[in-house]
Amino acid sequence: MGSPIVLGIESSCDETGVGLVRDGRLLGHAVASSMAEHARFGGVVPEIASRAHLHALRPVLGQALDGAGLRLSDIGAVAVTTGPGLSGALQVGLAGAKGIAYALGVPLHGVHHLAGHVAADTLAHGPLPDPCVVLIVSGGHTSLLLVRDLARDPIRHLGDTLDDAAGECFDKVARVFGLPYPGGPAIDRTARTGDPRAVPFPRPLPGSYDFSFSGLKTAAARWAEGHAGRELPVADGAAALQEAVADVLSRKAVAACAEHGVGTLVVVGGVAANSRVRALTEERCRAAGVELRVPPMELCTDNGAMIAAVGDLLVRAGAEPAPLDVSIDPSAPLEYAALHPVPARAVAA
Repeated sequence: MGSPIVLGIESSCDETGVGLVRDGRLLGHAVASSMAEHARFGGVVPEIASRAHLHALRPVLGQALDGAGLRLSDIGAVAVTTGPGLSGALQVGLAGAKGIAYALGVPLHGVHHLAGHVAADTLAHGPLPDPCVVLIVSGGHTSLLLVRDLARDPIRHLGDTLDDAAGECFDKVARVFGLPYPGGPAIDRTARTGDPRAVPFPRPLPGSYDFSFSGLKTAAARWAEGHAGRELPVADGAAALQEAVADVLSRKAVAACAEHGVGTLVVVGGVAANSRVRALTEERCRAAGVELRVPPMELCTDNGAMIAAVGDLLVRAGAEPAPLDVSIDPSAPLEYAALHPVPARAVAA
């Protein structure tokens, strides 16, 4: 008999995702986004996100099961994002996952959201090479990792976000440029008609594997302010900003592969969908003899399939399920793929 079918639930931000994975194969998934509800506020509103998850979880679960031709009783394990993310949003997903797992009498596994992004690539390209370098680029996180066995080994951080992440930089600069939310796709679209050499934006922290995009964001804002009373050449600004971000990300990732003798780079997260980040990274990997793996666009943004993928790896590795009182950790550091925080115990006087 093969491995059980793993149901994955993702609710860390503004996407409600459910995925179904067995033995590394994606059986089906569905996603509902509340992004349109946040757009008029220029960013995610936690309370709106939480309520949207409450309304969406059951329909999305039904869509994923129907798409896979499965029934809820076919599920053999449940995996859920337990952090990091918005507290209320995480609680909705965890409550749903606990209810399903306990009703079916199947194990529950807590999953670190960022490990989910890493595992998303396995659904398209098979098992991760051991070792590989992983670049995570999303709205709130930019990290450069050395990954071995994702289900068993600790994850080594080569570099991390010190302030604004790449996606956050895109969102904030897009607002300054008068572009809609979310900023990443808007910057990408607008940059197509611009000159990436038009503005000499800085490349932050050139001698480190850490990332800092706050200064780049400020430089873009100052450049826009310098056009007060004149038409802002938004396409040029967008193209130059995108080029700076892509240059920093790809240069550091390829350098890390060379330094650690790793032949495969995996780029994941929402910003991995950016056309220039993909193109420049592919160009530099080819020149360095490094294999580049990037998940399909639908698996780059938050989704339940990636959480199910981690759950599937944990189940097949014989990992211990989460304790009954597993909780959430909205600011959990990425140390292992499994994340089983429990509430702090009161200390008797």
